[in-house]
Amino acid sequence: MTFEYMFLVSRQGKVRLSKWYVTLGNKEKQKIIKDVTSLVLSRRSRMCNVVEYKDTRVVYRRYASLFFVAGIDAAENELLTLEVIHRYVEVLDRYFGNVCELDLIFNFHKAYYILDEVLMVGELQESSKKSVLRVAAQQDQLQDREGDELPGLRNPVGF
Repeated sequence: MTFEYMFLVSRQGKVRLSKWYVTLGNKEKQKIIKDVTSLVLSRRSRMCNVVEYKDTRVVYRRYASLFFVAGIDAAENELLTLEVIHRYVEVLDRYFGNVCELDLIFNFHKAYYILDEVLMVGELQESSKKSVLRVAAQQDQLQDREGDELPGLRNPVGF
């Protein structure tokens, strides 16, 4: 199972997170995001979550006000892709405690870090929620320790 890209889009069409696993130019990426976003947002809720786009399949799922969109090769399994998306949402939900769009806006680096723990180079790396959450907690502890060791960063004036 190989992902070509994954991005999160709000109902208003704003990209909240995007990760690319294929090499493309910025113009091509922007065109794909624009085309796929308009394609996904124009579909009704009762329609199928799989759409053909050029030579790829777009698999998406809506959670609250966000659409989680993944681009896969036409020969890949769409149901497995939906499961990977759902697993990522479950991990985010458990990490943030009922995740919302604002969590992803203000803590985008953590959302990227968790995505990198679940998917690496477009392949499923870790399917265990506990393992991903444990590594994310360790990363948070490491950041906290580094912040405590560098007091000048918290109070640059020295008061």
